[in-house]
Amino acid sequence: MPENTARVRRDVGRYVNDTLRDRYFAAEDVLHAMGAPARSETDVETSFGTTHVYRYGPADPAAESRTPIVLIHGAGYSSAMWYPNTPGLSLDRPVYALDTPGDANRSIHREPMWQPERAAQWMDEALDALGLDRVHLVGSSYGGWLVLNQAHRRPGRLASVTALDPGGLEKVGLRFFAWVFVSLFATFAPKALRPRLAKWLDQPVIAVPEMRKWVQLGVRAYRIRRPAPLPLAEDALRSIRTPLYVIMGKHSLLVHPKRQLERVPRLVAGARAEIITATGHGPQIDHPAMVNARMLSFMEGVDSLDPSAVDA
Repeated sequence: MPENTARVRRDVGRYVNDTLRDRYFAAEDVLHAMGAPARSETDVETSFGTTHVYRYGPADPAAESRTPIVLIHGAGYSSAMWYPNTPGLSLDRPVYALDTPGDANRSIHREPMWQPERAAQWMDEALDALGLDRVHLVGSSYGGWLVLNQAHRRPGRLASVTALDPGGLEKVGLRFFAWVFVSLFATFAPKALRPRLAKWLDQPVIAVPEMRKWVQLGVRAYRIRRPAPLPLAEDALRSIRTPLYVIMGKHSLLVHPKRQLERVPRLVAGARAEIITATGHGPQIDHPAMVNARMLSFMEGVDSLDPSAVDA
């Protein structure tokens, strides 16, 4: 038989092997089961690969016509990270959670899409394939960069954007990478120490056994092949006309919350910025009911000013 000379692309994310991938998927399924049951799962094709999508609720048929929410997870993760949020959000309106190609999830990454225009094209193509003409877009961390980038480059489908402790506002600093490394190391600490470490690091992953196992397996199973995104320039932020809500953790190490509390509304006309206490980089995980309520209130306000929202 001829020798297999296919080379692994260095610009496309991949799983190390099938065994670790399957173990990771099993841990991911446990997290999904802790959230709202998905009404359906589907795969849509884009220029950059296959995007896996979860669709949730609502239970009330009258809410089906409301403008849907689209969730974009953080770097290295999958839509399973939204398990604390999907029950509350999907009571109010349809919810779609997209697995970003290039991260540890069920999407299939074929072409690089870390460049800002390519990232915006991917999201636009995915939403188009889902038949979504108008959405409330929500992104966390790297997903926050993706949604801010979308509001700048391809805002046509966007009713609003909510960015949760997002990338895209500042250059990712050494302090954040150090926190990520220490947090990962802390997941291997003895069980008795984990609650204290979780509190000290503002890292809920450490204290939730299902998340801890999922994160550990994801790091082992998947290789991300993209650089850290650059922040949006001030002129890019000034160009945003989509209603914007930025929620940051008081102890965030990705952004300087007080600085952005002043800066975001100054640069983005009409934008709201807010700091949540007793949390760091994961406000929607630490305080899901509170953050859900505030996001839904923001979206309700946007919809009340837009007569076309009921046609989504």
